[in-house]
Amino acid sequence: MKKLYVFLFVLALFSACEDPKDKDVAEQYLPVSSGTVNMIAVVMDSDQWKGRIGDSIRSIYGVPTDGLPMEEPIFSLRHLNPEVFKGAVTKYRSVLMVKESKKKKYKIRGNIYAKPQKIIYVSGNEQEIVEQLSENGKSSIKTLKENELISKQQFIRKSINKDKALQETFGISLNIPSVYNMVKKEDNFVWFERKVKTGTMNIIAYTMPLGSIPKDDTTIDAIIKMRDSIGEAYVPGRDPETMYMITEKAYAPYLFEATVDNKFAFETKGMWEVYGYQMAGPFINYVVEDKEHNRLMVIEGFTFAPSEDKRDFMFEIEAILKSLKIQK
Repeated sequence: MKKLYVFLFVLALFSACEDPKDKDVAEQYLPVSSGTVNMIAVVMDSDQWKGRIGDSIRSIYGVPTDGLPMEEPIFSLRHLNPEVFKGAVTKYRSVLMVKESKKKKYKIRGNIYAKPQKIIYVSGNEQEIVEQLSENGKSSIKTLKENELISKQQFIRKSINKDKALQETFGISLNIPSVYNMVKKEDNFVWFERKVKTGTMNIIAYTMPLGSIPKDDTTIDAIIKMRDSIGEAYVPGRDPETMYMITEKAYAPYLFEATVDNKFAFETKGMWEVYGYQMAGPFINYVVEDKEHNRLMVIEGFTFAPSEDKRDFMFEIEAILKSLKIQK
């Protein structure tokens, strides 16, 4: 009994400590978070889930993912009643906790029951909850996606491809899982491929002259032209003489500004197709401004997986591409 009292005293003292360093130490002992990729556990009463609040959550976190051939939500939503949120369920990586209350509150906390983990707490009356969800929708999606990316990259680092082709050719590194194999290496082109159930997942890298992609209204046209020229030169179809990968003409790509390896980059999401053959799929492309080496470092991933959902395939590719490190 004396040992128990000592243990409880130390535990209380440890929990009460406000020193950030001590909090970091506490997080070291948290279990690894769980849950499928891009899934949010929504903890709320069933009546709320079926009503206006649930509709609001679905409209915010269930919108279609950019750059996919078929509509797939940015997050899968799993509803849980509050009474079942205990034990292993509390270890879910992304959690949204909604509670009707007289006190209006919106807060995001990290690594409460596991790590990496983000829990969004929302309370108030029905109107206040809906308003807070709407006001914080975009920022919360960004927070949850970044946390998902951290988790995915941690998982990838457990088993990395040791091939030196990217380092030898471009002086770069990418954390590519060991299930990918190098299938082509040229003077200015490297291609890794992973076999999946009905097709392949692919990572390619090449360089372009610095300044060859303008930062104006013609940016997307220049990126499409760049992709098409590389596809014709290096990514053949069934008949290498007449078939090759191009940017799908019927699908307007999405263009964003991004940061990769602390450098400015253009992020492009869209659809590719094979010229002269019925074959297509989604791609994500980063044109990274590498001023130190007077070049644009281009890294891209694309998927061919007929009849398969592609959101999580492309998320894995995004996690790989965002691990880029350019050697100084």
